[in-house]
Amino acid sequence: MSLAAETPAASETILRRNLATFSGNRLAMLCALIVVLFVVMAVFAPWIAPHDPNETDLFRRLQPPGWMAGGEWSYFLGCDALGRDILSRIVYGARISIFIGIAVILVATTIGILAGLAAGYLRGWVDMVISRIVDILLGFPYLIFAIGLMAMMGPGLWNIIFALAYKEWVIPARVVRGETLVTRELEYVEAARALGASRGHIMLREILPNVLSPVIVVATIRMAHVIILEASLSFLGLGVQPPTASWGSMVSDGRAFILEAWWVSTFPGLAILFLVLAINVASQGLRDAFDPRFSE
Repeated sequence: MSLAAETPAASETILRRNLATFSGNRLAMLCALIVVLFVVMAVFAPWIAPHDPNETDLFRRLQPPGWMAGGEWSYFLGCDALGRDILSRIVYGARISIFIGIAVILVATTIGILAGLAAGYLRGWVDMVISRIVDILLGFPYLIFAIGLMAMMGPGLWNIIFALAYKEWVIPARVVRGETLVTRELEYVEAARALGASRGHIMLREILPNVLSPVIVVATIRMAHVIILEASLSFLGLGVQPPTASWGSMVSDGRAFILEAWWVSTFPGLAILFLVLAINVASQGLRDAFDPRFSE
């Protein structure tokens, strides 16, 4: 039985209070709804997209937004240089950005939690080795580091996930290590240690549940950063390869036509802006509601 710092009833009360605080933040709730809409758009892309995102037609080349075909507004956001529907490609591009963002955060957070728990609880040479690795990785600019890895591995979906998760884990690791250093000295951890609980039990059953709140907040904030990095790599041609739709590559495709066909780059750029901004504002609301250091 876990000797948690709080009883289940107390934990449930705190959770309800935090959720009530978050739901009372109207701006954060609105942004959370926007994020959910993007996720729904990505999941149901085949049913939402009005056209095949890879269907080309040079007769539609650089058609402006709202171009009418057969008396209908067939291409609401216009077409790109190959005559592909921009709206459909934005809908399918959401799949790439959101999938990579979630995958990188899940992998990086899992590794970071395990590394942070080991460093903060075991201390000694384990803490020294993990902390030095973290310091070394933090010394490299994130985007340049990712570009170097992608240049060695080559473009591709899974290579992007690996290149971004390779350094992203250091952020949750530092957060968990700091929280663990404080939590390991509390009475309920001392009680579990006195009762003969193993190190693994103490780290995973006693400490971990009580350091998850700041980790969840940090993971939410970092997801927006990962989405921007993925778009940057795709913009440079190091992301998923054509004809797969990606917001970053769509912005890059429109650079040569920015004056005569502004919509090719503008609309996917706005999609990146709205999603990242919504995630950032929603994560700030989560931070205010779930992180005690920012609670009133």
